[in-house]
Amino acid sequence: MCAIAGAGCPAGVDPETVRDMCQTIAHRGPDGSGLHVEPSAVLGMRRLAIVEVTGGDQPVYSEDGTVVAVFDGEIYNSPAVDGQRRLRLT
Repeated sequence: MCAIAGAGCPAGVDPETVRDMCQTIAHRGPDGSGLHVEPSAVLGMRRLAIVEVTGGDQPVYSEDGTVVAVFDGEIYNSPAVDGQRRLRLT
Protein backbone atom coordinates (compact mmCIF):
# COMPACT_ATOMS: atom_id res chain seq x y z
CA MET A 1 0.00 0.00 0.00
CA CYS A 2 1.60 3.24 -1.19
CA ALA A 3 0.11 6.53 -2.22
CA ILE A 4 0.75 9.29 -4.72
CA ALA A 5 -0.45 12.88 -4.85
CA GLY A 6 0.08 15.81 -7.12
CA ALA A 7 -1.20 19.07 -8.47
CA GLY A 8 -0.68 21.04 -11.62
CA CYS A 9 -1.70 24.52 -12.71
CA PRO A 10 -0.17 26.87 -15.30
CA ALA A 11 -0.44 29.69 -12.77
CA GLY A 12 1.67 27.76 -10.27
CA VAL A 13 1.31 25.30 -7.41
CA ASP A 14 2.17 25.81 -3.76
CA PRO A 15 4.39 22.85 -2.75
CA GLU A 16 2.89 22.98 0.75
CA THR A 17 -0.45 21.92 -0.73
CA VAL A 18 0.98 18.65 -2.01
CA ARG A 19 3.12 18.21 1.11
CA ASP A 20 -0.10 18.48 3.16
CA MET A 21 -1.81 15.98 0.84
CA CYS A 22 1.05 13.53 1.40
CA GLN A 23 0.85 14.04 5.15
CA THR A 24 -2.87 13.24 5.02
CA ILE A 25 -2.13 9.90 3.31
CA ALA A 26 0.93 9.07 5.44
CA HIS A 27 -0.85 6.05 6.94
CA ARG A 28 -0.74 4.43 3.46
CA GLY A 29 3.03 4.75 3.25
CA PRO A 30 4.81 5.28 6.56
CA ASP A 31 8.26 4.15 5.34
CA GLY A 32 9.19 7.05 3.09
CA SER A 33 8.11 10.10 1.20
CA GLY A 34 9.27 12.24 -1.67
CA LEU A 35 8.40 15.47 -3.42
CA HIS A 36 9.29 16.94 -6.81
CA VAL A 37 8.60 20.63 -7.37
CA GLU A 38 8.30 22.47 -10.68
CA PRO A 39 6.78 25.94 -11.09
CA SER A 40 3.52 24.57 -12.53
CA ALA A 41 3.40 21.05 -11.05
CA VAL A 42 4.24 19.21 -7.84
CA LEU A 43 4.41 15.42 -7.43
CA GLY A 44 4.46 13.67 -4.08
CA MET A 45 4.44 10.11 -2.79
CA ARG A 46 4.35 8.01 0.35
CA ARG A 47 6.02 4.60 0.43
CA LEU A 48 5.28 1.37 2.23
CA ALA A 49 8.42 -0.76 1.96
CA ILE A 50 7.57 -4.45 1.65
CA VAL A 51 9.65 -6.18 -1.03
CA GLU A 52 12.73 -3.96 -1.20
CA VAL A 53 13.05 -2.24 2.14
CA THR A 54 16.25 -0.38 1.22
CA GLY A 55 16.32 1.76 -1.89
CA GLY A 56 13.18 2.55 -3.78
CA ASP A 57 13.32 6.26 -3.09
CA GLN A 58 11.01 8.38 -5.19
CA PRO A 59 10.47 10.48 -7.21
CA VAL A 60 12.62 8.76 -9.83
CA TYR A 61 14.40 10.60 -12.61
CA SER A 62 15.61 9.62 -16.04
CA GLU A 63 19.34 9.57 -16.53
CA ASP A 64 19.33 13.03 -18.14
CA GLY A 65 16.81 14.44 -15.66
CA THR A 66 14.18 15.30 -18.26
CA VAL A 67 11.62 12.78 -17.00
CA VAL A 68 10.36 12.51 -13.43
CA ALA A 69 7.87 9.97 -12.13
CA VAL A 70 6.22 8.74 -8.97
CA PHE A 71 4.51 5.39 -9.02
CA ASP A 72 2.66 2.95 -6.85
CA GLY A 73 3.88 -0.52 -7.53
CA GLU A 74 6.76 -2.94 -7.68
CA ILE A 75 8.71 -4.31 -10.63
CA TYR A 76 8.48 -7.93 -9.54
CA ASN A 77 10.44 -9.33 -12.48
CA SER A 78 13.25 -6.77 -12.29
CA PRO A 79 16.02 -9.44 -12.29
CA ALA A 80 14.53 -10.90 -15.49
CA VAL A 81 14.55 -7.56 -17.30
CA ASP A 82 18.07 -6.54 -16.25
CA GLY A 83 20.17 -6.10 -19.37
CA GLN A 84 17.12 -5.38 -21.52
CA ARG A 85 16.10 -1.91 -22.65
CA ARG A 86 14.53 -0.08 -19.78
CA LEU A 87 14.49 3.38 -18.29
CA ARG A 88 17.65 3.91 -16.26
CA LEU A 89 16.88 5.76 -13.10
CA THR A 90 19.25 7.81 -11.00
